[in-house]
Amino acid sequence: MPDDSLLGRSLELDVGAPAHGGACVARHEGRVVFVRHALPGERVRAVVTEDRGGSFCRADAVEVLTASPDRVPQPCPYAGPGLCGGCDWQHATGAAQRELKATVIREQFARIAGLDLAGLFAGVEELPGGLLGWRTRIVFAVDRAGRPGLHRHRSNEIQHVDHCPLGVDGVGDTSALADNWRGYTGIEAARGDDPDITLLGHRPGGGRQARGRRPPDRVAVVAGPTRLRHHVLGHEFTVAADGFWQVHPAAADVFARALLDAVRPAAGERVLDLYAGAGALTAPLAEAVGPLGRVVGIESSAAAVADASGALDDQPWAEVRRGPVEPALLAAIEPRPDVVVLDPPRAGAGREVMTAILDLRPRAVGYVSCDPGTLARDVAAAAQAGWRLTALRAFDAFPMTQHVECVATLQPDEAADAP
Repeated sequence: MPDDSLLGRSLELDVGAPAHGGACVARHEGRVVFVRHALPGERVRAVVTEDRGGSFCRADAVEVLTASPDRVPQPCPYAGPGLCGGCDWQHATGAAQRELKATVIREQFARIAGLDLAGLFAGVEELPGGLLGWRTRIVFAVDRAGRPGLHRHRSNEIQHVDHCPLGVDGVGDTSALADNWRGYTGIEAARGDDPDITLLGHRPGGGRQARGRRPPDRVAVVAGPTRLRHHVLGHEFTVAADGFWQVHPAAADVFARALLDAVRPAAGERVLDLYAGAGALTAPLAEAVGPLGRVVGIESSAAAVADASGALDDQPWAEVRRGPVEPALLAAIEPRPDVVVLDPPRAGAGREVMTAILDLRPRAVGYVSCDPGTLARDVAAAAQAGWRLTALRAFDAFPMTQHVECVATLQPDEAADAP
């Protein structure tokens, strides 16, 4: 360790604005320190947990010397320095958490896209249900002795827990936490709209490791139903228990309504739905355009495509096709869509896909994003192609954590200028 390393040192710091990632920014002798378990305006004593040389440090606030009025006692006994890393803002009021996330969104768009969101973005909106008891799916890590728990922040170490207060009944307090799961890498509890709980076991996957990461787990149901039932704006879905679905019970409805409000699909229009998953957005879009319209979804997962096909049986003018969301596939789409919507993974769409989408010349693009940084990057790429961000909403679909969901609307410049 270099003699000037701050690793392990205790520092008194004045805490500044929140940063993307669940920490706040402080400075020590000219160096940036990202401090967890602190709030803007506080003075804290923090212990440095990581020193990245000349770039920055990470630290945990272990004592609050001057507290923010937004600070509250954290409700979970496993949250705090050196403990579970799943939550970032348990020490803040709900209103403060939403403002922290709004500040990060504004900063990301200003820094990455060069955009001032004044007039476009009103703040992060609360979802019903409160700050706790909202997660319908949790993957608990399992140590070598078979004991389940949750990972500590930026660590392979596991914090053993007897419950997670973020989980809905039967998920956060699953009986699996009292069992031994030797030979598994994780045990996952999940629930749909019905009260039945599914347990899925994660075992080490085969194949070669990539860039130091182990191969994806092999996942199989070990107890409970193999399929889970969900609803979105009156449409019913039965999805494989190991498939993707929004973890907040209210999220799918809220995002679908926000997207419909954003792009306003009209009867008879053609819509392209990218990263369609099991069709949670496809079905409401199909209802909006009606039998004279057309909705085509693109999804790479064969299981999700099969789930979507079942859900769309009563809407034959809509379908989800299996394929990668790539420029070549998009260039071959015929007829050209009036509207494109996309809900990509955290990595976002990227410049090449965004360019291919915009080359289709839809009248509007609706973008659902779980990462404001990659969303800002893709909005910047659209701006360079002559498109404008015309609306942005954000939702606190992951209370107590740094995560936030955004719904952005993009239109060609001439459309943005129209009354």
